[in-house]
Amino acid sequence: MLDESGSIGESNFNRTKSFLSNLTGHLDIDSGNTHVGLITFSDRVTERFSLTTHSTVDSVQNAILSLSYSKGKTDTAAALSYVETKMLTSAAGDRPDVPNVIILLTDGESHDETATLVSNQLYISI
Repeated sequence: MLDESGSIGESNFNRTKSFLSNLTGHLDIDSGNTHVGLITFSDRVTERFSLTTHSTVDSVQNAILSLSYSKGKTDTAAALSYVETKMLTSAAGDRPDVPNVIILLTDGESHDETATLVSNQLYISI
């Protein structure tokens, strides 16, 4: 989950893309053991790729690095809801026998903090 709201700025957005690209280089994607999906969010949620779209580290990294930046308000609650209800489903490629790990990269300034706190009860924040 990658925040692309106006408060992030294009420079920081590009830094987070580099971080995610480097991170995926350490994942076991090529063997099929690890699946990666990505959404970006601001005042709208955009699924950039699903858990089943890419099967190699290179293709995931290329998809991440090719993302373009847009702006808007930070709707973290909508992003969390989207991941839970649309991406982490069997139909979208979720495997019930494999644990899910969600990484949320944001500046933490959700425009609707109350809704985000309610949604956050389902997640562990580190």
